[in-house]
Amino acid sequence: MTTDTTYADQTATLDQGHTAGPDPGQVQRFAGELLGALSAGSTALMTSVGHRTGLFDAMAGLPPSTSAQVAATAGLHERYVREWLGAMTTARVVVHDPTDDTYRLPEEHAAVLTRASGPDNLAAVMQFLPLMAEVEEEVVGCFAEGGGVPYDRFGRFHEVMAELSADTNDAALLERIVPLVPELPDRLAQGIRVADIGCGQGHAVNLLARAYPDSDFVGYDFSEDALAVARAEAQEWGLANARFELRDVTSLAGSGTFGLVTAFDAVHDQAHPATVLEQVAEHLDPDGVFLMVDMHASSDVDKNMDLPWAPYLYAVSTMHCMTVSLSLDGDGLGTAWGTELARQMLADAGFGDVRVERLEEDFINSYYIARR
Repeated sequence: MTTDTTYADQTATLDQGHTAGPDPGQVQRFAGELLGALSAGSTALMTSVGHRTGLFDAMAGLPPSTSAQVAATAGLHERYVREWLGAMTTARVVVHDPTDDTYRLPEEHAAVLTRASGPDNLAAVMQFLPLMAEVEEEVVGCFAEGGGVPYDRFGRFHEVMAELSADTNDAALLERIVPLVPELPDRLAQGIRVADIGCGQGHAVNLLARAYPDSDFVGYDFSEDALAVARAEAQEWGLANARFELRDVTSLAGSGTFGLVTAFDAVHDQAHPATVLEQVAEHLDPDGVFLMVDMHASSDVDKNMDLPWAPYLYAVSTMHCMTVSLSLDGDGLGTAWGTELARQMLADAGFGDVRVERLEEDFINSYYIARR
């Protein structure tokens, strides 16, 4: 009887709460948050513009300058620069002095907004938002019709990915990432076979090939345009030990085995990632290692609530990574597949020893060191 009464009381309370309508204070608070999101998204768009036009680079180190002086330094039209400066000023990215109508970029802000910042350049990351918006109409259609948006519809998206990964690899690949596997620098110096799956424009392969001339490197990707860039850089650097091959990495048949296989933010994009991981395990030398770099997140959405970049991960997954996979009749694994699922899939593929590391230089990724 007590239990029934309690349940009835609780139901009555819920009904009362429902009929009372939404709490006006909570409505106002949430509306304020959405307006803040609108402003933040606008700031992100204008930050992307600042990166692409070189305005942040031009302003870094400049004394307080008028819009005309900033425009002249950057080689741009003043009227556009002035409006952009208005957006950056009200976003508190740039500081405006109304007395002499000048603008300056604080050096603390320049530290994360200029190309000189290397992997710390967050302005470059902001380019993804307008790029994702370019395919919104097609993705909206996929919600109703299924399927996905193919890789070749994304234009500059892959150039931006290459730009960001190059910044990280230039700063950390040889000095910080390779030594995550303690014996790897010596083995590379002595000479082993190395494959990079989903190599894109191949900069990581070329950096390694230049540093370790006695090892042989191959990069696999399914974009001929990206591979052309990779081959051009290898030729420019005079690399005889790096080659690039158009290949669907769900099959590595005929490739032989490797002492090292790498994957830089590539596995979650694959149509059939479990098959790719199985192929990697099958084509490793007995003492070989798989170095997989992928997004840092949990497989449980609730555990990502306090992850500052979680909304971005789910957005870029919806608008790119997941939909590209689904366009190939793939599994649609998604960007935020998470550490728990990654560990399980590596184990299922045949990797009995998996270690996960993080690097200060690369806040958004986890580094998986996997052995059979």
